[in-house]
Amino acid sequence: MIRELPKVYDPREVEGRIYQQWEDAGCFKGIRDVKKKPFTIVMPPPNVTGQLHMGHAMDCTLQDILIRWRRMQGYAALWLPGTDHAGIATQIKVEEALRNDEGLTRYDLGREKFLERVWAWKDTYGNRIVEQQKKMGASCDWERSRFTMDEGCSKAVREVFVSLYEQDLIYKGSRIINWCPQCTTALSDAEVEYKEKPGHLWHLKYPIKDEQGRYVVVATSRPETMLGDSGVAVNPDDPRYQDLIGKTCILPLMDREIPIVADDYVDVAFGTGCVKMTPAHDPNDFEVGLRHNLESIRVLDDNGKVNELGGKYHGMDRYDARKAVVKDLDDLGLLEKIVEHNHNVGVCYRCATDVEPIISAQWFVKMAPLAKEAIQVVENGETRFVPDRFSKTYLNWMENVHDWCISRQLWWGHQIPAWYCADCGHITVAREDPATCSKCGSAHIQRDPDVLDTWFSSALWPFSTLGWPDNTEDMQYFYPTDVLVTGYDIIFFWVARMIFSGCAQTDKTPFHTVFIHGLVRDDKGRKMSKSLGNGIDPLEMAEAYGADALRFNLVSGNSPGNDLRFYTERCEAMRNFANKVWNASRFLMMNLTISDSALPERLELEDKWILSKLNTLIPDVTDNMEHYELGVAAGKIYDFIWDSYCDWYIEMTKTRLQGEDAPAKEGAQRVLCYVLTELLKLLHPFMPFITEEIWQALPHEGDFLMLQDWPIYREDLAFPAEERAIETVMEAINAIRSRRAEMNVPPSKRARLLVATSQREAFQMGSPILRRLGYGSEVEILDNEELPAETQGMVTVTTYAARILMPLAELVDLDKERARLEKEIKKNEAEHAKLAEKLSNPGFVSKAPEAVVAAESERKEKLEVLLAKLQEELANL
Repeated sequence: MIRELPKVYDPREVEGRIYQQWEDAGCFKGIRDVKKKPFTIVMPPPNVTGQLHMGHAMDCTLQDILIRWRRMQGYAALWLPGTDHAGIATQIKVEEALRNDEGLTRYDLGREKFLERVWAWKDTYGNRIVEQQKKMGASCDWERSRFTMDEGCSKAVREVFVSLYEQDLIYKGSRIINWCPQCTTALSDAEVEYKEKPGHLWHLKYPIKDEQGRYVVVATSRPETMLGDSGVAVNPDDPRYQDLIGKTCILPLMDREIPIVADDYVDVAFGTGCVKMTPAHDPNDFEVGLRHNLESIRVLDDNGKVNELGGKYHGMDRYDARKAVVKDLDDLGLLEKIVEHNHNVGVCYRCATDVEPIISAQWFVKMAPLAKEAIQVVENGETRFVPDRFSKTYLNWMENVHDWCISRQLWWGHQIPAWYCADCGHITVAREDPATCSKCGSAHIQRDPDVLDTWFSSALWPFSTLGWPDNTEDMQYFYPTDVLVTGYDIIFFWVARMIFSGCAQTDKTPFHTVFIHGLVRDDKGRKMSKSLGNGIDPLEMAEAYGADALRFNLVSGNSPGNDLRFYTERCEAMRNFANKVWNASRFLMMNLTISDSALPERLELEDKWILSKLNTLIPDVTDNMEHYELGVAAGKIYDFIWDSYCDWYIEMTKTRLQGEDAPAKEGAQRVLCYVLTELLKLLHPFMPFITEEIWQALPHEGDFLMLQDWPIYREDLAFPAEERAIETVMEAINAIRSRRAEMNVPPSKRARLLVATSQREAFQMGSPILRRLGYGSEVEILDNEELPAETQGMVTVTTYAARILMPLAELVDLDKERARLEKEIKKNEAEHAKLAEKLSNPGFVSKAPEAVVAAESERKEKLEVLLAKLQEELANL
C-alpha cells in the first residue's frame, strides 16, 4: 500500500520508530538454518565504562554494513554483541567515586563489598554504550549479548587457564615486568606505549676497590636505580678492561662492594663499554644477572617510591630521588658529566604514567609454543588481513613475542584460580574451587588475590560467546566466525591473542578475515583526545544530521586501514544526500498510480539506459563489498542516485509522467519504482533508516526492506547499445548546457538544434530527450558530410560524437548582446591600461614586494585572455 511521505525528512522522528519495529519483529536474530550458509561477526566488546566515541561509531558502522549486506544475501547472519569488564578502567572509576563521594578506599570496604559496588556500578552504567549503539542502527542479536565476566565466559576463562597450566604453558615466576605506579599493577608489553621524551645520560664514576683514583664510568638514564646495582659488566673481548674482570668496585652512596663481570651483552663501541647492572629494574640486566648469579635488589615500591633498601632515600618519589642521587654524586666528585639524550620512554596505555621495569612474582603465558600455529594460519592464508600490509605487522610481532604477563594487582576481574598451601608451599590450580591442597591435603590454602589481564578473557571472545568449552549447536554452526572488524591500534592487544587462543583451544583460527580500519581524526589530522578538546560526540552528530548521514560520512571516501579526517561539513553534505533521496522518492509517489513495481513489457530508450546502468552498478557494488571496499561502494551508489537517477532519469521521464498517454505514463512509473526499490536495497546497509522508511511507503512485498534479497545482475536487463546511445546524447546535452551557461541564455529560451554526427541512429533514438533537456525548439540530424559549409551566425558545440549548431539569433538579442560585450570590453581595457602603466613604472617594480608584483602581472595576463575572448565573441556576432 502506497502512503505519502512527509514533505521534510525528520530523522529524529523516523530512526527510533524504525529501530523499534525491527527489534519488535526479531529482525536481528541470528538463527541457525541448515539450508543457509552462516555469516558471523563478533563485536569487539566495548568497555562497560565506555561512552560511544567516533572510533566506536566507525567500528559499529562498518560491522553493521557488512552484516546487513550478508543478511540480505541470504546468509544466516549473526552479529553477536557484548561488553568487556575492562579491569583497570572500571576499578579506577569505582574507586574514584568511592573516594570522592564517601572518602573511602577499596581496602576500607574489603574485597567482597568492593566487588559488590563494582557490579552495582556495572548494572547502572554498563548498558549506556549499548543504547548508544542502537542509535547508530546496529542490527545485533541483542538477546545473545554477552559480558566477559558472565557465567559462560568465566567458565571458558577458567578452562583455558587450567588447561594451559596443565600443559606447562602458564607458569609463575619472578621476572622483570612493566609496572604502572599510578594504576599499581603489572602491564603486558602490549599495554605499554612508547613516547620520545627529552632526557639525559648521567655518567657516573664507581671507584675500583683498593685502586686509589681508578674508576669505571657507567652511563644511565635512570640514576635512581643505581641504589639497586649489584654489578658492572664489560665485554670479555674489550682490551681496556681485561685486568678488571673478576675484581670489584664500590657502589657510591650505598658503600656496597659489587663484582665486575664479563658478558657478551655489552657493546664495546657504545658509551664507555661499562654497563651498570640492576637486575631488579632492567630486563637485560636481569638476564645478565641470571648468568652471573648477581643479586636482584628491588629499590622501588609499587607506588614508584624508594623502599627501605634505598638507604637514606627511603620514602622519596623516584624522580625526587633522582635529583637527590645526582646531587650527592656530584658533591662526592663522582658525577663525570651529563649529556642531553632523547629516548623512548614506556608509558601506561591507560593513564600515561611512566612505566617502571621491576622484578616481581607474576603469572606468565609461554608464548613461543602458542605463536607457531598463530603465525602459520596467517602465512598460509587461513586468516587474512585487509589490507594485507597489516599481516606483516602481525607476523613481526608474533615472531618476536615475549612471554605474556597475565596477572594484575586488581580486585575487579577473573581471579586467578590458584591456591597456595601454607603447610607445604604447593600451588593448586583447579577448575573447581578446592577445599584442600592437592599435594598434601592440608586445608590451609589461600587463593591468589590477583586477577587476570582483561585481554585474557577478551582473547577467548569469538568462541566463549558461542558456548565453548561446551560443544554447543551455536559453536558447531557459527564458528569459526567470518570477519573481525577492528582498528589497527589493537592488533597486538587483541587480534594476535584471539588467533593463538582460537588455534590452541579449538584447533581452528577464530575468523577468516581481519578487516582493519584506521583512526578517526579531527579535520587537522590530529588524534581526538580530551587533552586537545577536539573530540566530536557522534551522538550529537546523529542528533543534528541523522544517524544515516553520520554513517555515510564515516564510510564514504574511506579506505581500509587508513585514518579518516572527520569534517562536520561532510555530515551536512550527507544529510543533503539523504534529502535528495527523500525528495526523489516523494516526487515518484506523487506521480504513482500503480500498486506493484513489476517492470512494463515495453521499455523506452531511457528506460533501457537506466536499467542497464543499474545492472552494471549491482555487480560492481557487490564486488567492492566482497573486497571490503565499502567507501568505494558507497561512492558508486551515491553517484548513481544523485546523477543518473535524480538528475537524468527523473528528468527524462517527466514528459511521460505528465502526459496523457496512459501506457507511457504507467511504463515510466514502473521503471522509476523498480529502479528506486533496487537502489534502496543497495543503499540500505549504509543508510538503513531512511531507506526502510521510504521502502515501506512504496509498493512492496514483505514486511521490511532489511530482510529483502540483495539485488543481482540480470541478463535480460543488459542493454549496452541503448546505454551507449543515451550516453552519447547526454554528452551533447551537457555541452549545449555549458555553452548556453557561458552565454547566460535562460532555459526558457529554446533554439533549433542542428546535429551533424556519424552516430545518426543514436541521436535519432535520443532525439526527444535531446530536444527537451537540451532546450531545443526542434532537432535536425544530419550526417557529417551534410553539414552546411556556411555556419556564420551559428553557435557551435563539439563532442566526440557530434557537432551541434544553434542559431545565435535564437539564443540572444543581438543588439543587446553587442552592447553588453562592448561595455565589458571597454571596462576591462581601462583596467588593463592601469595595470600596464603600473607595471611599466620602474619605481613600483623595484620597491613593491616581489609577491605583489607577481600578483599584478598575473592579473594583467588574465585580463588579456579575457579581452581576447570578449573580442572573439563580439566578432562572432
